[in-house]
Parts: sequence; C-alpha cells; structure tokens
Amino acid sequence: MSAMSNVLTMVAYDLRQKITDGSVLAFGFLVPLALMFVMNLVFSGVSNVELAPIKVAVSTPAGDPQAAVVSQVLRSIPESAGLHITVVKASADSAETMVSNGGADMAVVVPDGFAAALTRSRGPQVDVVLGDNAGTTGQVVTSIVDSTLAQLTASTRAAAAGIQLGVPPARVSAIAQAAANDAPNVHWHDGRTASEQLGAEESVVAGQAGMFLLFTVGFGVLALVTERDQGTLARLLSMPMPASQITWAKALVSLILGIVATTVLLVAGTLMFDNVDFGSPWGVAVVILLVVAASTSIMFIIAKFARTSEQASIAQSVVAIVLGMTGGAFFQMPATGVVGTVLSINPVRGLTDGLGIIAGGGGIADLGRVAAILVAFTAVCLTVAWVLPDRKDAL
Repeated sequence: MSAMSNVLTMVAYDLRQKITDGSVLAFGFLVPLALMFVMNLVFSGVSNVELAPIKVAVSTPAGDPQAAVVSQVLRSIPESAGLHITVVKASADSAETMVSNGGADMAVVVPDGFAAALTRSRGPQVDVVLGDNAGTTGQVVTSIVDSTLAQLTASTRAAAAGIQLGVPPARVSAIAQAAANDAPNVHWHDGRTASEQLGAEESVVAGQAGMFLLFTVGFGVLALVTERDQGTLARLLSMPMPASQITWAKALVSLILGIVATTVLLVAGTLMFDNVDFGSPWGVAVVILLVVAASTSIMFIIAKFARTSEQASIAQSVVAIVLGMTGGAFFQMPATGVVGTVLSINPVRGLTDGLGIIAGGGGIADLGRVAAILVAFTAVCLTVAWVLPDRKDAL
C-alpha cells in the first residue's frame, strides 16, 4: 500500500471509532450546544428588557435658557423610541419632595447661577435624585442628563476660547446661546457592533466553539498516548511503514473532527441566536482551518510529555479551560496593551478576532495579521513538540 493509502486507512478507522465514542459527541457537540442554549436564554432575557415609563421632576432657574436645555432634551425624546418620559416642572425643594412621596420617580435639580457658572468655566453641580421605582429607566435618564451637561460645558468652553482669541463679545454670546438652544435631540436606534468586533452574542458563540475545539482535537492526536498505554501503538510501529504516517493519520483525525465540530457549532449559534452573523462563509472557513491547525499543534506537545492518558486528559482540560476563558468563551478580556498582545496569540482569541474581521465585512485578504499569528503559533508548537526528547515508547 502507498503512504497515502496507509494514512487514509488509519484515518477512516479512527473516525469510525470516534464517531461511536460518546466522549466525542459530548465534548464536541452536546455540551457546547447546551451552554449556548443557556447563554441564549440569558441574552434573550437581557435583550427583551422593556424600559418602564418614568416621571421626572425637573427644577431649573427661571430665565436661564441654558439650564432649560435639560428639560427640553428630556421632553424631545419620542415615545416611539421605547422610552416614555414625563417631565414635570418643579422647584428645587418640591422636586425632591415629589420623589420622596412618590409623586415622581426621579428629580433633576439645576442650581441657580447655572449659566454664569458655565461661563466662568466652572462645573455647576446638578443634583439627580433617584426614587425606589426609577430602576433601569432612571439610569438611562441620568446618562442622558449627563451627556447634555457635557455638551453644554463643551460649548461654553468653546465660547470662552473664542473670547481669548479676540472674537467680538456679541458674536461669542450668540454662539454660546445658539449652541445651548440647538443642543441635538437624543436619537434611539438599534446598535451595530463596530467593524472587526463581534457582538456579545457572537463572542459567546465563537468563544464556546473555540474552547470546546481544544477538547475535540485531542481525540485525534492524544489517541497516541492512549494507544501507547494499551500497547496498540507498539504494534502499529512494528508494521512496515514509517512512524510519521501514524502521526499524520492522528493529525488528520484531529483536523477533521475540529473542522466539523467548529462548523456545526458556529452554524448552530447563528440559528440559535437572533443577531449572530459571521459574514462570508469562505472567510469563516479559512479562519476555522487556521484555528483548528493551531489547536491541533498544542495537542502534539501534550502527547509528547504526557506519561499516561490520564495526564494527557488533565493537561488538555487545563489548556482548554485557560485558553477558553482568556479567549472569550464567557466574557471578553482586554484587547489592548501588553495583556491584549499576550492574549492575541491564543487560538481561541484568534477565532474571535478572525470572525470579527469577516463579520465586519472584511475578506480573506484582511485576515493577514490574524493568519500570521495563528500560522506562527502552529509552527512554534510543532517545533517544540519535534525537539522535545523522545522516550523509548514514544514517537
């Protein structure tokens, strides 16, 4: 038989064995799908949260057009946006009293001298009082007020800078007044994740697929350790064929299992979650291939130093959990600085980064950096596995 025939025969035999193995089915498909289902329930509960109507008592000093912008912005938010705000005019004392007696859900108190304080580039203190029933809607309204105040402060400082540059006072006053009166309304619309980044649900799907990929590929390469314990590896080595053919066969089994399992999990994720879309199938396929190769290369190192199948299983579990957690299987880790650089060499992180590029509209040519990292990672791991000293019963 030719070398290729020998390899394919061993691959076909191993695949038949693995398909009937409950562990492959569990770790490759059932467990990650179950976790995705749970995550889907969690995200569905979060995404379906409705903001309750809220009554806001607003106190602004009379004759202060800049302070009046706060209530104008709150009144300008349409109910069609899903945020129902009722603004009630009140004095400073009565606003807080309304919150305490249940007449309002929250209060916004703008102090006297608000405009003058802004003109002097001071930071006037605006009090926001949240009642027991304000809830999430109260936090949203607080953010709107905070953004409005930040814009007013910026426009006033711009006017102050104009005075320093010699702009006529009348013109500066008009600019400041126009900036306050023309403060933009808050517009609500469905958000879209920034380019080359996965959304929360997409990150969970990709992270789970990446973490359990590290379990799936082990069923191929780490079979070397199991067969060594059982004595079948010695019989294979006694056959008239190079030992490298056995290694290639185990590697191909890992690649096939990894590609199939990851593809199934990503497809299942797109069907399970409403807002998951990874983009071009061809780009996704390239990312999967690169990540599966990188993950498989780790297994060769484990197979080289593990003395027993139990040690190999423990090492595989530790590697899968650590790389899965740091790669975003459950939550996103920092992507900048030294930490981001270290995490970028993680194959699970490579999966999320690569899928983020494709999901953001990128093509295969845009995968240059991610592909280079994964190829280099694979090469380094295979080199380490190659130079590790062999024991007499190991490949």
